[in-house]
Amino acid sequence: MAKLKGKILAGKVLVKPHEAEEKTASGIIIPDSAKEKPQQGTIALVGAAKKDEEMEVKAGDVVLYGKYAGQELNIDGEDYLLMSQSDILYIV
Repeated sequence: MAKLKGKILAGKVLVKPHEAEEKTASGIIIPDSAKEKPQQGTIALVGAAKKDEEMEVKAGDVVLYGKYAGQELNIDGEDYLLMSQSDILYIV
């Protein structure tokens, strides 16, 4: 992951999604058209806490999030998701 410059607004996090699985456990190769969007990623940047909500995640945390959570962004050729902390379901 490249060193990111910039600032995230309060209550928001920037997540680097993990790559989608290319093979099943039994070894079957999954074609691109059948791959599901990954729902797990690593926190790249964390914004400041909101007045009524403290930030419970930090950069480097691996998190699970909802299927349609966040806004897709491409920064310096890398894909990221910008989402609210409340979109995160679980910290691994």
